[in-house]
Amino acid sequence: MEGPVTCDTVIVGGGLTGLWTALYLLEREPGMDVVVIDRTGVGTGASGRNGGWCSTLLPMSLDRMARQHGRAAARRMQVAMHSTLDEIERVVTEHDIDAGFRRGGSITAARSAPQEGRIAHEISRYREFGFDEDDYRLLDADEAADRCAMTRIRGALYTPHCAAAHPARLTHGVARLAVAAGARILSPVRAERIEPCQVTTDRGVISARVVVRATEGYTSDLQGEHRTMIPLYSMMVATEPLDASTWDAIGLRERETFDDGRHMVIYGQRTADDRFAFGGRGAPYHFGSRIEDNYDTDERVRSAITETLIDLFPMLSEVRFTHHWGGPLAAPRDWACSVDFDRRTGLARAGGYVGDGVSTTNLAGRTLATMIAGEARAGDDELLRLPWVGHRSRRWEPEPVRWLGINAGRRAADIADRIEERTGKESQFFGGVLDGLLGR
Repeated sequence: MEGPVTCDTVIVGGGLTGLWTALYLLEREPGMDVVVIDRTGVGTGASGRNGGWCSTLLPMSLDRMARQHGRAAARRMQVAMHSTLDEIERVVTEHDIDAGFRRGGSITAARSAPQEGRIAHEISRYREFGFDEDDYRLLDADEAADRCAMTRIRGALYTPHCAAAHPARLTHGVARLAVAAGARILSPVRAERIEPCQVTTDRGVISARVVVRATEGYTSDLQGEHRTMIPLYSMMVATEPLDASTWDAIGLRERETFDDGRHMVIYGQRTADDRFAFGGRGAPYHFGSRIEDNYDTDERVRSAITETLIDLFPMLSEVRFTHHWGGPLAAPRDWACSVDFDRRTGLARAGGYVGDGVSTTNLAGRTLATMIAGEARAGDDELLRLPWVGHRSRRWEPEPVRWLGINAGRRAADIADRIEERTGKESQFFGGVLDGLLGR
């Protein structure tokens, strides 16, 4: 891109939110001139660097959605996520996207009494919202260990509503479909300011009837958006490909994704080429919502998540770890993702997935396309009635309150896990501090 560009719709962000939006817009309006811009390239942000969980998780709880919008609306949102996984599977299958997509479900293990209590509570909440054992079920210790032979496993929550995938390949596959449908992808183009009908970039001004903000973890770099969402760093490691006997000892025969019930988030999967890809939070929040390339790796966090994985699966102690990477994800102040379109100003936005975006971006893209496109279709009302449509999170506190609070929450999660591991009892104080900081 050199100089000014004019189009019908410009989408800022070449990750899955922007690409799904472009694809579904062009399916609805094939003649639309859609431009997608990205600061470094397609899928170089969270969309291409995540743990590959194509899940139906949401960052906000069903209980919170029910308090704000009613129980029926909260249930509709979760059912929509289940349907979204079906839609992604359809696209991957029909268009032969080589993303290592395997719908093996997901396991949340309980490795202590407090974790058992948390997953039992989660199951009970799903039952309260009308979901049965076909959607979420409790595994006893033997059933859980048969699927995933973690140390000290006492049981697990299992759901079939999750797939493992290679996120970068999925993102590039969706990009190819969007381009084939008529989208133009311009990169490297760095957006500096978003306004009605205009995006100012480092390469010139883009004018459009509709401007979509799909910047997720990089939103704080935009002028005027410094406190809209914060960038939280998540880190990952990957092993060399493991032999069949090692996998026989571990399990994950269906490539189930997995985590456990601790406070500090972890996540893992068996990749299509038989590596272990494993990650977690724990990296510090950087003052002023700063985003730097050198923050994408952190030796202290790399060491911690490697030790955690070996604690879960001691047979990995002699395995070679070949990769380490990370990057920022976006967290709104109330931990609630949202989509919105103001037809008067032409400004649209989606995001705030807090790491649960691989599937949620598809629902966002379909919803934005429905809102932006002129002609209504059957089923549109179902998307537009979902409780995240039009939701606005309050802004984050100014510094230094933001830095103090976020890093205090990170520390509270770590302390709570250590206390629970040592005592076998729930850390009510530090768990409560964490819940308060997260607005649960």
